[in-house]
Amino acid sequence: MDTGTHITMGIALGGIATLDPVVQQDTTLFTAVMVGTIIGSHAPDFDTVLKLRDNATYIRHHRGITHSIPAVIFWGILISAIIHSFVPEVSFIHLWLWTFLAVFLHVFVDIFNAYGTQAYRPFTKKWVAHGFISTFDPYIFSLHVIGIIAWLLGANPGYTWLMIYFIIVLYYIKRYIDKREIVKMIHENFDHVEQIATSPTIKQNVWRIALTTDQHFFVGKVKDGHIEIDDKFYRVPLPDDPIMKFAMKDKNISAFLSFSPIYRWEINMYDDFTEVRFIDLRYRSEGHYPFVAVVQIDDNMRIMNSYTGWVFSEKKLQDKLNLDGNTV
Repeated sequence: MDTGTHITMGIALGGIATLDPVVQQDTTLFTAVMVGTIIGSHAPDFDTVLKLRDNATYIRHHRGITHSIPAVIFWGILISAIIHSFVPEVSFIHLWLWTFLAVFLHVFVDIFNAYGTQAYRPFTKKWVAHGFISTFDPYIFSLHVIGIIAWLLGANPGYTWLMIYFIIVLYYIKRYIDKREIVKMIHENFDHVEQIATSPTIKQNVWRIALTTDQHFFVGKVKDGHIEIDDKFYRVPLPDDPIMKFAMKDKNISAFLSFSPIYRWEINMYDDFTEVRFIDLRYRSEGHYPFVAVVQIDDNMRIMNSYTGWVFSEKKLQDKLNLDGNTV
């Protein structure tokens, strides 16, 4: 989920914590728990700082180890220990419990959007992305805002948030059923389907889809229960040649391939260099595919420039590739 939603979830857990008799009777503990749930609800995304290094490092590691099983345990203990050092008189067990729940909830809700997370590490590095909740879902966020306002107006926080989360659980079930119907529809209309990526939009009746069959990639949307295909590409295997093998060693290309499950590739020859481009097919936006990885290799098999990330025009991509003449 987005940062704003994660933080409001931390506030919600702090409200639910008032149902804990120990927290209810200790205002200092309540304050500590609220701090713990707000920080804990965002902690796994502290890896955003990796953007300061480069996009390749960020893409390869974001929602990776910081969202793993050991990290969930680590974040809860670390945050609770730091807070407890300022208020040693409060119950560490209760502080840790609510902080840990905030961290766990962060990772748990992240597995339901299209971006996904490596939540099952260290057992597997597979990306878990169920793709039936938007990264920013206005309905979920609005329910949290309503809960905060109701709390400020004097509503009982514990019962208010329990009611709101009951509604959110029903919403998750509804979106899961919607996705299941879309997957069923795809299998009924396409042969030899090997992979399906779904991504809901802010409109309840519109979903983005990308699917792989034995011979093609299809990109489109499902609108009002009808499949609309926008693009169709032949599924061409990666060539077994020196240029492609060399390109795949580049850190930006490698990071892209570690993350993207449905993509196409291009090799473009120019006068003094060859460009290899990988294009993620899951994120089509207004006829453009903004998530790419590109490497430019000169005639002496040296990398001139490379980039991976989100760009929404060819001009911006070339600007990033030519930035200082270095790998970005």
